[in-house]
Amino acid sequence: MTIPAQTVPLGVWLAELPDDSLVRLLECRPDLTQPPPGTIAALAARAQARQSVKAATDGLNFLQLAVLDALLVLHANTAPVPRDMLAEFIGDRAEPAELKAALAELQDRALIWGEDSLRVVAEVAAGLPWYPGQAVPDQPDPPADEIPALLDGLDEPSRELLTRLVEGSPVGRTRDAVPGTDPDRPVQRLLAAGLLHRIPSDSGDTVILPRVVAQVMRGDLPGPVGLTTPDPTRHTTTQADVDSVAAGAAIDLLREVDVLIEALSNAPVPELKAGGLGVREVKKLTKSTGIDEQRLGLILEVAAAAGLIAPGTPDPEPPDGNAPYWAPTIAADRFIEISTAARWHLIAWTWLNLPARPSLIGSRGPDGKPFGVLSDALYSTAAPLDRRLLLTVLNGLPPGAGVEPESAAQAMMWQRPRWSARLQLEPVTNLLREAHAVGLVGRGAIATPARMLLAQRTEDAAEEVINAMAKVLPAPLDHFLLQADLTVVVPGPLIRDLAEQLDMVATVESAGAAMVYRISEASIRRALDAGQTAGGLHAFFEKHSKTPVPQGLTYLIDDVARRHGQLRVGMATSFVRCEDPALLAQAMASPAAEPLELRILAPTVAVSQSAIGDVLAALRAGGFVPAAEDSTGAVVDIRARGARVPAPGRRRVFRPLTAPPSQTLGAIVAVMRSVAAAPRSGERLDPAVLVALLQQAALEQTSVVMGYVDPAGVATQRVVSPINIRGGQLTAFDPASGRVREFAIHRVTSVVSADSG
Repeated sequence: MTIPAQTVPLGVWLAELPDDSLVRLLECRPDLTQPPPGTIAALAARAQARQSVKAATDGLNFLQLAVLDALLVLHANTAPVPRDMLAEFIGDRAEPAELKAALAELQDRALIWGEDSLRVVAEVAAGLPWYPGQAVPDQPDPPADEIPALLDGLDEPSRELLTRLVEGSPVGRTRDAVPGTDPDRPVQRLLAAGLLHRIPSDSGDTVILPRVVAQVMRGDLPGPVGLTTPDPTRHTTTQADVDSVAAGAAIDLLREVDVLIEALSNAPVPELKAGGLGVREVKKLTKSTGIDEQRLGLILEVAAAAGLIAPGTPDPEPPDGNAPYWAPTIAADRFIEISTAARWHLIAWTWLNLPARPSLIGSRGPDGKPFGVLSDALYSTAAPLDRRLLLTVLNGLPPGAGVEPESAAQAMMWQRPRWSARLQLEPVTNLLREAHAVGLVGRGAIATPARMLLAQRTEDAAEEVINAMAKVLPAPLDHFLLQADLTVVVPGPLIRDLAEQLDMVATVESAGAAMVYRISEASIRRALDAGQTAGGLHAFFEKHSKTPVPQGLTYLIDDVARRHGQLRVGMATSFVRCEDPALLAQAMASPAAEPLELRILAPTVAVSQSAIGDVLAALRAGGFVPAAEDSTGAVVDIRARGARVPAPGRRRVFRPLTAPPSQTLGAIVAVMRSVAAAPRSGERLDPAVLVALLQQAALEQTSVVMGYVDPAGVATQRVVSPINIRGGQLTAFDPASGRVREFAIHRVTSVVSADSG
């Protein structure tokens, strides 16, 4: 007998769906595949479980949740509701096409079912972030901007009543709500002001607190309210302008990452016993890098997640302790060498998927303790979801459309009402600030490379994103501007080789879009220590400066070079040689040379048992300017390359629950379809026939639906791809688990081709 359409249960409705609809359901609700359901009845039962329903509603927008809300108000959880009745209830609050699309999405997720008449799963109320009836009330809610004034005009009893409803259930029953009650009673005044709504009932004594009123009283950003998608655009500019601003931010951030790596190379920072960095160490790092504390926290978190810095025992090990230290990893050296666009991609991809909230650093948690830099207290699996939601909202806007934090928060809450608690104004402001800092957003609008990054699914599929960033980055400069006061102005990013040479001979004085370097006697000596010559430095400045070389710089180079390297420190335990015997004698007599125990071998040569680095440091402390040389007499750079720790074996990453590949989902559906064709419990195939079928499937490389009884006696149906049969064991690939497994032949009860269903 055919079951009337009005009473078709969910399991029967699912069974009548085509295979691609069932695959779509499993894609929308990946939790239903863990473990794979053996039958459609089991799928239907699991799809109606409370936890699964809450997970399914997590990704719904306000319109979709409002439709569920309306169906609950119409009691679709107990009896079918005609589509026309739902459309009449929604009215003109939603466009017919948008309502139709929302219903289709809810059916794809099996939260509602039916054709002309609709049913809703009973546990849907648990998935709503409000009390049923608050999304599409019969009476309009008061405008959010008028609510504060209405609240200010309340007397103490009225405010106390509202406070109880905010802190507890928003629904209350009182005789004062009955029509005809004295209008001076608090409930009647609240009803008249729109701060309470009456729920239709026979007695008329039930009221509900409007959702927007509760939000204002809690201090939350009110909303969403309308059933149409809000437009968060607050200003517009050109996409080229957005890309230019984002590229500039990316360059600034990468420069600061380099500064951080250099600072930690020179002075690794000890790790706290509880993990992370101490407040005092962070302040020291802020001072040494010149990066403000909030921005430094973001850079440290991203650098650690990208594997550029890590805790460990540095090489060389600091002399003042044996605690783990935060220092650059070997990966930092490779990071410095790759292209600017590739470096940006690593930072941007890491930030997008960072399971932490750097913006919390310095604030205090519920326990009153401050959130520390690089501490586990910052961990959040929801943070990557919020970042992707922000970029997704921006990605849906026209090119150049910019948002403000409040409009972005309103739009994000409309897209994910269940996340409203973490999408308030302050968190979204922090998200936008970080997105600007990383170079994904410019002037409140999404940059072109960020659009492509959002579409990227794996870390390795980065070529298109890197190429997109390379196109918007300004072309590297091959020149700079020398000033008379011995400063060097760099109006943009330099080509890598030129930047490295300039870093060697000058010191950064002011960072930003246009960097300023200063040349000094110490910086010139540093370049000469690294093997440069006076002639080479003159040629360098003449070649790359677009302005005339100041005469003062020429004199400074010649003066330092004339004194530099007259003393030569060699690499035999070590030795000091000098063409001027008087200068060597003066160095020998210097108090700074006493610990070196120098001994004269010849008028121009002395030796010491101290290491070459110690000899150089002592002589420089005594006011001399020695240079190191190798066995051929050439000047060499023996400066320490900085501390390094091994790269971490595993970075902390967040992997959201995702559906298995479509091939695996198809196999799961095939299992459910084939159950009816498989032998019933207690029936078994002839062992010879069973083995023959499995061997044939292995030979033809096809999948089968196999009945199997595990050691606990639980009978299951599963799709497998046989590989071979040996020693009473079937070796097969199990798509549900994504790996090769072994099954005992004597436990196999049935074999059916996966294509037969």
